[in-house]
Amino acid sequence: MASERIEVQRLIPTDPATIFAILADPQGHVAIDSSGMLMAASGSPVAAVGDTFQVHMDRDALRDFPLDLYDVTISITTLERDREIAWTILGQLSLGHTYGYQLEPVDGGTLVTSYYDWSAVEPEWKNIFPVIKEGALRATLGILARTAAPGVPRPLGGELSPG
Repeated sequence: MASERIEVQRLIPTDPATIFAILADPQGHVAIDSSGMLMAASGSPVAAVGDTFQVHMDRDALRDFPLDLYDVTISITTLERDREIAWTILGQLSLGHTYGYQLEPVDGGTLVTSYYDWSAVEPEWKNIFPVIKEGALRATLGILARTAAPGVPRPLGGELSPG
């Protein structure tokens, strides 16, 4: 059986608290989204498991299902300040998949692991997963890096480093 979880990592040259503040804020999710589906969000930054916020979505960005514009409720399932945050979707599209980030302080900043897990999805829905591919998770980490550490110089040219 193929894996039902994707994980990608990136070193971001800032502290975990700065990154966590972006991830706990509904507007932060919209700001770092690479899929193009998150259009806006409403609600307050989350502080505990069970906290929720709304995200206004546009599925036309993926062109995979004709859902057009719709709203989802994000429900926090794991929250350890400056270490990990994870959530699932409630409502019509509550299928049992989770998204999350783990933050590990390391020399030079924070090692961020972004994960997407659909192992708890009912078998009749597994054929549509993963909705978000590994490349999109990796791209979101890139946007998170420039959002969380905007003043950090990036090399222009030369050899590419894994990221």
